[in-house]
Amino acid sequence: MEERNFFERLADISPGMEIWWDSSPVIFKNWCQKMIEKAQPDDRQLLQLQFDRMYNLDDPASQLFRGVTTNPALSLQAIRDDEARWNRVAAEIKEKSPGIDTETLFWELYKSVVKAGSDMYLPLFEATGYKEGYLSGQVDPRSVFDKEAMIKQAEELATINPNVMIKIPGSKEGYEVIEHLTSKGISTNNTLTFILPQLVDCARTVQKGLEKAKSNGVDLSKWRSVITHMESRYGDLGGLRDFAKEKGVELSDGDVRLAELAIFKKAYKFLKDNNLPSKMLSCSLRVGPTVDGHNRIWHLEEKAGADIIVTCPPSFIDQVLFLPDVDRITFEKDRILEDIPKDVMDKLMRVPYFERAYAEDGYSRDEYNSHPSLERTAQQFSNATEEMVKFAASCLAG
Repeated sequence: MEERNFFERLADISPGMEIWWDSSPVIFKNWCQKMIEKAQPDDRQLLQLQFDRMYNLDDPASQLFRGVTTNPALSLQAIRDDEARWNRVAAEIKEKSPGIDTETLFWELYKSVVKAGSDMYLPLFEATGYKEGYLSGQVDPRSVFDKEAMIKQAEELATINPNVMIKIPGSKEGYEVIEHLTSKGISTNNTLTFILPQLVDCARTVQKGLEKAKSNGVDLSKWRSVITHMESRYGDLGGLRDFAKEKGVELSDGDVRLAELAIFKKAYKFLKDNNLPSKMLSCSLRVGPTVDGHNRIWHLEEKAGADIIVTCPPSFIDQVLFLPDVDRITFEKDRILEDIPKDVMDKLMRVPYFERAYAEDGYSRDEYNSHPSLERTAQQFSNATEEMVKFAASCLAG
């Protein structure tokens, strides 16, 4: 194991890149301990030093993790990580609100997890002059098509801490919410986004909301905008291979990863060329493909030099840290600016499902809600949220 891990080396060659933790920060300490126990004895001290650099309360400005993404499902992971703690929190909520129902208890518990996590990143938020140290708290995934519900939830979450950024889905209704929140100076992270039309739509929507905020004299000193691209959820969950087969096109694992990267790179260039205030965020990352018998991580290698955010769940970090030959992977300066190979693009453009996703006007806003990636991801997130509701119900039942 090398002294500086894969993520540190990537950040070293990418001055504008922010590495974020994709889970509740409250699980970080226990996760580190599990990773230390898993490591070879000779690597444990080195690994501990790496973990100490990931989150450093004594010197937050120097730490690797510059922010956090989370949602109700990830908050449930935090609860499962220390059920005794959160049972006590639930009991306190019940005592203060006699007669509370299950849904309300779920929401109050979720806000408590958001509060605990965002508290942990307030020192970084303050040390960077409110530029970093944000925690994204998502509105209820079951409200993905309910504009008024999302606005109410978002405004409530935004009062928890000044570094709470609100995750809003890339549904038709979601972009109306993003414009509203931006006009109020509330930071947003556009999630459930898979295709270029969504990414471009969000950037333009944020710009419109920002113009309203400025004209109304809204304080924007603690405002940021992030646009997420859920990469493998487009290629894998969205069914790119299946749509390609319908057109007689066979796609390799590498082709699928490059398709996702093509969309991301085009969106990144659009934001830079138009001097838009939002920052791209890369998530739903995958290890792969295997090239000449060696593991590669194209989702990150191809972003070297990018002024972006990369958010990584504990499971992905675990996989990368212990990946055979990971220390052999090197980074090419400003690789983010390199085009996807022409032969791959020619193949991908024969697939209408990709061709539309890669065009700025490939989908109208009215079509976002029926895109396979959005439908399937929204359903998964809703199902996961129901699991947290079940936990609240168990607390209510005592």
